Amino acid sequence: MADRIIVLTSRPGTVKKVIEVHLTVDEKTPFHARSAPEFKDYFNLIWKELSQNEIK
Repeated sequence: MADRIIVLTSRPGTVKKVIEVHLTVDEKTPFHARSAPEFKDYFNLIWKELSQNEIK
């Protein structure tokens, strides 16, 4: 799993936001990451940023 997620804009692709990911799990496997209490918050934040690019 990534420690940093870069959200890009649509054409031309530029960096819109850098999200530092800090999960409270010992193992960084997808299974363990999804069980972290803050995973849903990161998921929603990332989708919100991506959705804003599509709305024009």
